[in-house]
Amino acid sequence: MAESTDERSDTIVGHLLELKSRLTRAVVAVMAGFGIAYPFKERIFAFLTDPMVRVLPERSSFIFTNPAEAFFTYLKISLLAGFLLAIPVVLYQFWAFVAPGLYRSERRAFFPVLLLSIFLFFAGAAFSFFLVFPLAFQFLVGFATDDIMAMPTMKEYLGFSITLLLAFGASFQVPIVCMALVRLGMVGVADLRAKRRYVFAGAFVLAALITPPDVVSQVLLGFPVWLLYELGILLSARIKPRDWEAEEEPEAGS
Repeated sequence: MAESTDERSDTIVGHLLELKSRLTRAVVAVMAGFGIAYPFKERIFAFLTDPMVRVLPERSSFIFTNPAEAFFTYLKISLLAGFLLAIPVVLYQFWAFVAPGLYRSERRAFFPVLLLSIFLFFAGAAFSFFLVFPLAFQFLVGFATDDIMAMPTMKEYLGFSITLLLAFGASFQVPIVCMALVRLGMVGVADLRAKRRYVFAGAFVLAALITPPDVVSQVLLGFPVWLLYELGILLSARIKPRDWEAEEEPEAGS
Protein backbone atom coordinates (compact mmCIF):
# COMPACT_ATOMS: atom_id res chain seq x y z
CA MET A 1 0.00 0.00 0.00
CA ALA A 2 2.90 2.36 0.83
CA GLU A 3 4.38 1.74 -2.62
CA SER A 4 1.05 2.49 -4.26
CA THR A 5 0.77 5.73 -2.31
CA ASP A 6 4.30 6.74 -3.34
CA GLU A 7 3.50 6.06 -6.98
CA ARG A 8 0.36 8.14 -6.75
CA SER A 9 2.29 10.96 -5.09
CA ASP A 10 4.95 10.86 -7.81
CA THR A 11 2.23 11.01 -10.46
CA ILE A 12 0.60 14.06 -8.85
CA VAL A 13 3.95 15.84 -8.53
CA GLY A 14 4.71 15.01 -12.16
CA HIS A 15 1.39 16.47 -13.30
CA LEU A 16 1.97 19.62 -11.24
CA LEU A 17 5.46 20.08 -12.71
CA GLU A 18 4.06 19.54 -16.20
CA LEU A 19 1.31 22.09 -15.52
CA LYS A 20 3.86 24.61 -14.25
CA SER A 21 5.99 24.13 -17.36
CA ARG A 22 3.02 24.56 -19.72
CA LEU A 23 1.77 27.65 -17.87
CA THR A 24 5.24 29.20 -17.90
CA ARG A 25 5.51 28.77 -21.67
CA ALA A 26 2.05 30.22 -22.18
CA VAL A 27 2.85 33.25 -19.99
CA VAL A 28 6.14 33.83 -21.84
CA ALA A 29 4.24 33.75 -25.15
CA VAL A 30 1.67 36.26 -23.85
CA MET A 31 4.40 38.60 -22.60
CA ALA A 32 6.15 38.36 -25.98
CA GLY A 33 2.86 39.28 -27.63
CA PHE A 34 2.53 42.16 -25.17
CA GLY A 35 5.95 43.42 -26.20
CA ILE A 36 4.94 43.30 -29.86
CA ALA A 37 1.58 45.02 -29.28
CA TYR A 38 2.67 47.82 -26.93
CA PRO A 39 4.25 50.07 -29.60
CA PHE A 40 0.87 50.02 -31.40
CA LYS A 41 -1.21 50.75 -28.30
CA GLU A 42 -2.64 54.03 -29.63
CA ARG A 43 -3.73 52.42 -32.89
CA ILE A 44 -5.33 49.50 -31.05
CA PHE A 45 -7.20 51.87 -28.76
CA ALA A 46 -8.31 53.98 -31.72
CA PHE A 47 -9.68 50.85 -33.43
CA LEU A 48 -11.48 49.74 -30.28
CA THR A 49 -13.04 53.16 -29.68
CA ASP A 50 -14.02 53.81 -33.30
CA PRO A 51 -17.71 52.79 -32.82
CA MET A 52 -18.04 55.33 -29.99
CA VAL A 53 -16.03 58.08 -31.72
CA ARG A 54 -18.33 57.91 -34.75
CA VAL A 55 -21.40 58.80 -32.68
CA LEU A 56 -19.89 61.32 -30.24
CA PRO A 57 -20.95 64.95 -30.69
CA GLU A 58 -18.35 67.32 -32.14
CA ARG A 59 -17.40 68.86 -28.79
CA SER A 60 -17.03 65.49 -27.05
CA SER A 61 -13.96 63.29 -26.75
CA PHE A 62 -12.42 60.60 -24.59
CA ILE A 63 -10.85 61.75 -21.34
CA PHE A 64 -8.99 60.30 -18.36
CA THR A 65 -9.73 61.43 -14.83
CA ASN A 66 -6.58 60.45 -12.97
CA PRO A 67 -2.91 60.77 -13.98
CA ALA A 68 -2.28 57.03 -14.38
CA GLU A 69 -5.54 56.08 -16.13
CA ALA A 70 -4.26 56.45 -19.70
CA PHE A 71 -1.06 54.53 -18.91
CA PHE A 72 -2.86 51.58 -17.31
CA THR A 73 -5.52 51.55 -20.03
CA TYR A 74 -2.82 51.22 -22.67
CA LEU A 75 -1.19 48.46 -20.61
CA LYS A 76 -4.46 46.51 -20.46
CA ILE A 77 -5.06 46.93 -24.18
CA SER A 78 -1.53 45.76 -25.00
CA LEU A 79 -1.88 42.78 -22.68
CA LEU A 80 -5.17 41.80 -24.30
CA ALA A 81 -3.65 42.13 -27.77
CA GLY A 82 -0.63 40.13 -26.61
CA PHE A 83 -2.91 37.34 -25.43
CA LEU A 84 -4.67 37.28 -28.81
CA LEU A 85 -1.32 37.08 -30.59
CA ALA A 86 -0.23 34.25 -28.29
CA ILE A 87 -3.40 32.19 -28.66
CA PRO A 88 -1.78 29.52 -30.92
CA VAL A 89 0.94 28.89 -28.32
CA VAL A 90 -1.50 28.99 -25.38
CA LEU A 91 -3.83 26.51 -27.07
CA TYR A 92 -0.96 24.18 -27.95
CA GLN A 93 0.24 24.16 -24.33
CA PHE A 94 -3.30 23.44 -23.16
CA TRP A 95 -3.65 20.62 -25.68
CA ALA A 96 -0.27 19.12 -24.80
CA PHE A 97 -1.26 19.01 -21.12
CA VAL A 98 -4.73 17.47 -21.45
CA ALA A 99 -4.22 15.17 -24.46
CA PRO A 100 -2.46 12.30 -22.60
CA GLY A 101 -5.47 11.93 -20.27
CA LEU A 102 -8.05 11.72 -23.06
CA TYR A 103 -9.46 8.64 -24.73
CA ARG A 104 -8.54 8.08 -28.38
CA SER A 105 -12.04 8.98 -29.54
CA GLU A 106 -12.00 12.12 -27.38
CA ARG A 107 -8.62 13.15 -28.79
CA ARG A 108 -9.98 12.88 -32.32
CA ALA A 109 -13.02 15.02 -31.45
CA PHE A 110 -11.38 17.49 -29.06
CA PHE A 111 -9.40 19.56 -31.56
CA PRO A 112 -12.27 20.17 -34.04
CA VAL A 113 -14.56 21.11 -31.14
CA LEU A 114 -11.89 23.45 -29.76
CA LEU A 115 -11.52 25.13 -33.16
CA LEU A 116 -15.31 25.46 -33.44
CA SER A 117 -15.43 27.00 -29.97
CA ILE A 118 -12.75 29.56 -30.86
CA PHE A 119 -14.48 30.39 -34.14
CA LEU A 120 -17.82 30.91 -32.38
CA PHE A 121 -16.22 33.10 -29.71
CA PHE A 122 -14.60 35.40 -32.25
CA ALA A 123 -17.77 35.38 -34.37
CA GLY A 124 -19.72 36.55 -31.32
CA ALA A 125 -17.15 39.23 -30.50
CA ALA A 126 -17.09 40.45 -34.12
CA PHE A 127 -20.89 40.46 -34.23
CA SER A 128 -20.90 42.59 -31.10
CA PHE A 129 -18.21 45.01 -32.26
CA PHE A 130 -19.36 45.64 -35.82
CA LEU A 131 -23.13 45.46 -35.40
CA VAL A 132 -24.15 45.92 -31.76
CA PHE A 133 -21.60 48.56 -30.70
CA PRO A 134 -22.63 51.23 -33.27
CA LEU A 135 -26.35 50.83 -32.52
CA ALA A 136 -25.93 50.62 -28.74
CA PHE A 137 -23.58 53.61 -28.52
CA GLN A 138 -25.78 55.69 -30.78
CA PHE A 139 -28.67 55.01 -28.40
CA LEU A 140 -26.64 55.74 -25.26
CA VAL A 141 -24.97 58.90 -26.57
CA GLY A 142 -28.43 60.14 -27.57
CA PHE A 143 -28.99 61.08 -23.93
CA ALA A 144 -26.42 63.87 -24.23
CA THR A 145 -27.87 67.39 -24.28
CA ASP A 146 -26.56 70.95 -24.37
CA ASP A 147 -26.25 70.80 -20.58
CA ILE A 148 -24.99 67.18 -20.33
CA MET A 149 -21.96 66.51 -22.51
CA ALA A 150 -20.88 62.97 -23.45
CA MET A 151 -17.22 62.59 -22.43
CA PRO A 152 -16.47 58.89 -21.76
CA THR A 153 -13.34 58.00 -19.83
CA MET A 154 -10.78 55.61 -21.28
CA LYS A 155 -11.03 53.23 -18.32
CA GLU A 156 -14.83 53.01 -18.26
CA TYR A 157 -15.10 52.55 -22.02
CA LEU A 158 -12.50 49.79 -22.04
CA GLY A 159 -14.26 47.91 -19.23
CA PHE A 160 -17.69 48.35 -20.83
CA SER A 161 -16.57 47.26 -24.30
CA ILE A 162 -14.58 44.24 -23.07
CA THR A 163 -17.59 43.13 -21.01
CA LEU A 164 -19.83 43.24 -24.08
CA LEU A 165 -17.26 41.46 -26.27
CA LEU A 166 -16.84 38.68 -23.71
CA ALA A 167 -20.61 38.41 -23.17
CA PHE A 168 -21.33 37.97 -26.87
CA GLY A 169 -18.38 35.65 -27.38
CA ALA A 170 -19.49 33.47 -24.45
CA SER A 171 -23.13 33.50 -25.60
CA PHE A 172 -22.08 32.12 -28.98
CA GLN A 173 -20.79 28.97 -27.21
CA VAL A 174 -24.36 27.63 -26.94
CA PRO A 175 -23.85 24.87 -29.59
CA ILE A 176 -20.74 23.63 -27.78
CA VAL A 177 -22.64 23.45 -24.48
CA CYS A 178 -25.49 21.50 -26.11
CA MET A 179 -23.07 19.01 -27.67
CA ALA A 180 -21.19 18.56 -24.39
CA LEU A 181 -24.39 17.90 -22.43
CA VAL A 182 -25.55 15.29 -24.95
CA ARG A 183 -22.10 13.66 -25.07
CA LEU A 184 -21.99 13.38 -21.27
CA GLY A 185 -25.48 11.88 -21.23
CA MET A 186 -26.88 14.66 -19.04
CA VAL A 187 -29.62 15.46 -21.56
CA GLY A 188 -30.91 13.98 -24.79
CA VAL A 189 -31.65 15.65 -28.11
CA ALA A 190 -35.37 15.23 -27.41
CA ASP A 191 -34.89 17.12 -24.13
CA LEU A 192 -33.19 19.97 -25.98
CA ARG A 193 -36.05 20.19 -28.44
CA ALA A 194 -38.62 20.17 -25.63
CA LYS A 195 -36.97 23.17 -23.95
CA ARG A 196 -37.02 25.44 -27.01
CA ARG A 197 -39.63 27.82 -25.57
CA TYR A 198 -37.72 28.23 -22.32
CA VAL A 199 -34.47 28.91 -24.14
CA PHE A 200 -36.22 31.48 -26.35
CA ALA A 201 -37.48 33.36 -23.29
CA GLY A 202 -34.21 32.92 -21.42
CA ALA A 203 -32.18 34.28 -24.33
CA PHE A 204 -34.00 37.60 -24.16
CA VAL A 205 -33.79 37.73 -20.37
CA LEU A 206 -30.02 37.18 -20.67
CA ALA A 207 -29.83 39.87 -23.36
CA ALA A 208 -31.67 42.31 -21.11
CA LEU A 209 -29.15 41.68 -18.31
CA ILE A 210 -25.87 41.97 -20.21
CA THR A 211 -26.59 44.51 -22.96
CA PRO A 212 -27.31 48.26 -22.80
CA PRO A 213 -30.95 49.08 -21.96
CA ASP A 214 -32.18 49.43 -25.53
CA VAL A 215 -34.41 47.08 -27.50
CA VAL A 216 -32.11 46.91 -30.54
CA SER A 217 -29.06 45.46 -28.77
CA GLN A 218 -31.23 43.09 -26.73
CA VAL A 219 -32.85 41.70 -29.88
CA LEU A 220 -29.45 41.48 -31.58
CA LEU A 221 -28.24 39.20 -28.79
CA GLY A 222 -31.48 37.32 -28.02
CA PHE A 223 -32.17 36.06 -31.53
CA PRO A 224 -28.61 34.83 -32.26
CA VAL A 225 -28.54 32.90 -28.96
CA TRP A 226 -31.85 31.25 -29.84
CA LEU A 227 -30.65 30.43 -33.38
CA LEU A 228 -27.39 29.05 -31.99
CA TYR A 229 -29.43 26.82 -29.69
CA GLU A 230 -31.21 25.45 -32.76
CA LEU A 231 -27.78 24.87 -34.35
CA GLY A 232 -26.73 23.09 -31.16
CA ILE A 233 -29.71 20.74 -31.48
CA LEU A 234 -28.76 19.90 -35.09
CA LEU A 235 -25.13 19.24 -34.18
CA SER A 236 -26.07 17.29 -31.04
CA ALA A 237 -28.17 14.91 -33.12
CA ARG A 238 -24.86 13.68 -34.57
CA ILE A 239 -23.31 13.15 -31.14
CA LYS A 240 -23.35 9.72 -29.56
CA PRO A 241 -23.83 9.71 -25.75
CA ARG A 242 -20.79 8.40 -23.91
CA ASP A 243 -20.91 4.77 -22.79
CA TRP A 244 -19.11 5.00 -19.46
CA GLU A 245 -18.97 1.25 -18.87
CA ALA A 246 -17.64 0.25 -22.27
CA GLU A 247 -15.31 3.24 -22.65
CA GLU A 248 -11.71 2.46 -23.52
CA GLU A 249 -8.96 3.41 -21.10
CA PRO A 250 -6.83 6.52 -21.71
CA GLU A 251 -3.47 5.83 -23.28
CA ALA A 252 -0.96 6.77 -20.62
CA GLY A 253 2.12 8.54 -21.83
CA SER A 254 0.88 9.02 -25.38
